Amino acid sequence: MIQWSAEQRALRESLSRWHEALSADHVEHDRGAEFSREKWALVRESGLLRLPFATQWGGLGQDLLTTMYVLESLGYGCRDGGLNFSVSTHIFSAGVPVHRFGSDALKQRHMAGICDGSSIGAHAISEPDAGSDAMSMRTSARAEGAFFVLDGRKAFVSNGPVADLFVVYARTGASRDFRGITAFLVERGTPGFTVGAPVEKMGLRTSPFCELTFESCRVPKANVIGRTGSGYLILEHVMVWEILCLFIIAAGEMQHRLERCLDHAKSRVQFGQPIGSFQSVADKLVESKIGVETSRKWLYDTAERFANRENVTMDIAIAKLLASEANVSSAMAGVQVFGGRGYLTEYGLEKDLRNAIAGTIYSGTSEMQRRRIATMLGV
Repeated sequence: MIQWSAEQRALRESLSRWHEALSADHVEHDRGAEFSREKWALVRESGLLRLPFATQWGGLGQDLLTTMYVLESLGYGCRDGGLNFSVSTHIFSAGVPVHRFGSDALKQRHMAGICDGSSIGAHAISEPDAGSDAMSMRTSARAEGAFFVLDGRKAFVSNGPVADLFVVYARTGASRDFRGITAFLVERGTPGFTVGAPVEKMGLRTSPFCELTFESCRVPKANVIGRTGSGYLILEHVMVWEILCLFIIAAGEMQHRLERCLDHAKSRVQFGQPIGSFQSVADKLVESKIGVETSRKWLYDTAERFANRENVTMDIAIAKLLASEANVSSAMAGVQVFGGRGYLTEYGLEKDLRNAIAGTIYSGTSEMQRRRIATMLGV
C-alpha cells in the first residue's frame, strides 16, 4: 500500500476548494454540449495543468504517482466528466509527448502555454478508416526542404474544436512499419490545416471533438517531436500515462458514485425498510465497491512498476480493461439503485453511464485489450 506524504496529501487537498465551481451546472453544460471557457479558466487558476511538468517550464515537477493521486480527487469532486476528460487530454496526450520527447527549442516555445493552459492541447491519431488499427493510418508527411508536408484526415480528435496545439501522428515511412510513424506538433492556423466543426456524441459532451484535414500542410521540421520514425514509441509511452491518469480519474468518479448510492440506499424506504436491506440492491453496492478498489489497486500498482522502468505491457491492458468496465458497471448500478430518479437527467446518473461507455472505446477498446492480453499469453 502506498503511504502518501504530508506534502502529497496537502497538494491533493488543495484541489478540493475548486470542486464546487468546476461541477457547477454540469447537467446543463452536458445538455448543451458546451465546453466552458469559464471552467477552463478555473482549471488554469488551480494549477492542475502544471502537475507533471518540470519547474523550469512552469510546472510543479510532480511524479506520475503524485499526479494520479491528485487527479483521483478531481474525479471524486468534479461532476463534469467531459471537463475531466479535456484536462487529461491536454496534459497527457499533448503535454507529455512535448515535455518528454520534444527538443529544447520546442519546449521553450510551447511548454509555458501548456503548463498554464493558455494553449489548449489535443492529439490526433485515429482516422476515418483507421481507429483501433493505428498502424493503418494514411495521413502522410513527406520531407521537403526545411518542412514536412502533411496530407490526410484525422477523426475523433478530443479538444479539437478548442485546441491551439495538436500532436499529430503521420506516416513518414512504409505502410504498417512501426518505424514509419512520426509525431508532429502542429499549431492552429497553419496553412493547409483545417479544424472541422464539433461532432455530436453520446457522452463526454462537454469535451468537444472533431475531424482535422491536412492539405499540403507545411510543418517545420523543428516541430517533429522526438526523431523522425519514433512516433509509435512516443505513442506507446503516452498511452501508459493517458490510461493510468484517465482511469484514476474514473476511480474517483466511481468512489463518489458509490458513496452517493450508499446514502440513497440507506435513506430510501420501500415496503417499510431501506432499499439497501434488499439483497439485490446490496449486491450492486458490493460489486461497485469491489470495482473501485480493484481498479484503484491495478492502476497504482501498474504506475509503480512503470515508474521503476518495468515492462507493464500486460499490466496496462489489464488495468484499462478492469477500470473501464468497472466504471460502466458502477454507472449502471447507480441508475438502477436510484430507479426512476436515476433515469432522469437532473440527477446526473444517466450522464455518468453515457460517459463511462466511452472508456471501453478510447485508448484501445476492451476487445483490443483482451486481444493484447491473449497474445501475451501465447494464444
